[in-house]
Amino acid sequence: MRSPSLSILVPLYNEEEYIAAILERVLRAPLPEGMDREIIVVDDGSDDGSADVVTGFVERHPGAVRFVRHPRNRGKGAAIRTALEHARGEFTIIQDADLEYDPDEYPKLLRPLLEGKADAVYGSRFLVAGERRVLYFWHALANWMLTTFCNMAADLNLTDVETCYKAFRTSLVRSIPIRSDRFGIEPELTIKLAQREVRIYETPISYHGRTYEEGKKIGFRDAVAAFGVILRFWLVRDIYKEAGPEVLETLSGAPRFNQWMADTIRPFAGRRVLEIGAGIGNLTRHLARRRERYIATDVDDEHLARLRTRLRHRPNLEIRRCNLADPADFRGLEASVDTVVCLNVLEHVEDDLAGLRNIHGALARGGRAIVLVPHGQGIFGALDKALGHYRRYSRDELRKRMEQAGFAVERILEFNRISWPGWYINGRLLKRSTIPPLQLRFFDRLVWLWRRVDRWLPWPPASLIAVGRK
Repeated sequence: MRSPSLSILVPLYNEEEYIAAILERVLRAPLPEGMDREIIVVDDGSDDGSADVVTGFVERHPGAVRFVRHPRNRGKGAAIRTALEHARGEFTIIQDADLEYDPDEYPKLLRPLLEGKADAVYGSRFLVAGERRVLYFWHALANWMLTTFCNMAADLNLTDVETCYKAFRTSLVRSIPIRSDRFGIEPELTIKLAQREVRIYETPISYHGRTYEEGKKIGFRDAVAAFGVILRFWLVRDIYKEAGPEVLETLSGAPRFNQWMADTIRPFAGRRVLEIGAGIGNLTRHLARRRERYIATDVDDEHLARLRTRLRHRPNLEIRRCNLADPADFRGLEASVDTVVCLNVLEHVEDDLAGLRNIHGALARGGRAIVLVPHGQGIFGALDKALGHYRRYSRDELRKRMEQAGFAVERILEFNRISWPGWYINGRLLKRSTIPPLQLRFFDRLVWLWRRVDRWLPWPPASLIAVGRK
């Protein structure tokens, strides 16, 4: 099994006096056994000799440091964005380019990540442990106010939002859009991690703060700006870089619609269920109840991590990676379940017949496949492209594919006519790549009405649900 690796990101601005010393400490810092490290330094337009010092360090330690330079000063957030683009480690730690934080404490930050308990770890200067330099009252008060305000926005109980020691799974933090160029990155990341519902841990660290005479850079203007950042991301949800996961996140805010979909397919589901493409668990939460065994799968690491967080209280639930198109991912699942639920996944697979055959192999004899797909190639548009759809299906195409895979098709249900005009207008006419959240909330509020009138609407359904028996 491959050992995990660590990316250490060092944003640098005018630290000529300290940068060589901190890089030496980072290079010597203890790491868990077998863990490799890479150091990525981003010089953010320094106008002292910082860049020359790093260049000399790179020459003395070839291969140990990757050095990137910004032509002008853009801020800590911008430097971290650049460093993340170059990070290759499984985990990431942010290390300031001064001597306030001690690299010897990396193992404390990494332990919850390596044990699989946490997705992000904050090193707190205010939890009781170790030593810290006693400094400014007003600075500490501002920190407490920022932490309290940020906790209110994020619904957390952190003790030190502004800590510069933060460790993450790299794929997680890389998937989050970072908009702040300066020190606002600290509350922005915190709020967005909370909105992603990841597991955040704190661990006490020592702290050797500098005075302003010694070069401390965070001041009153940065604190005021941080309050503005908190307010902005409290009001605006902006937590995914890509459109596909953003649509899934938007749909998680439509609980009545998800309940409607779950209620429609629940009568056909058995006791042992395999769900293909569970995403972030919007349907899993409804369908996993009262099952003997429920296996929720996905191919995206962040979706799998989100599933573990959202559904960790369910003892009957298993979470595993499974690509519908890859027969190897179905090894060990042969004839093991009586139901396979595949909702809005088949259209993502280029060879959909191979995917259906993989489903067929996982089912015990007499078991059912419940397959929901988008209907009507005529409304294929920007939304479908953003979601990675290869196609939309007709009734005849879906039935033919199911039968070719070996299923006896019991029925094909027409589902969600009410969404057909909205999908056409948003995806084809307006060429949107996401569903407007306000529009979706309004739609979800009226699901009680849509459920009653859906079958009587005079236009085609947005989705088809095939129920096939092995």
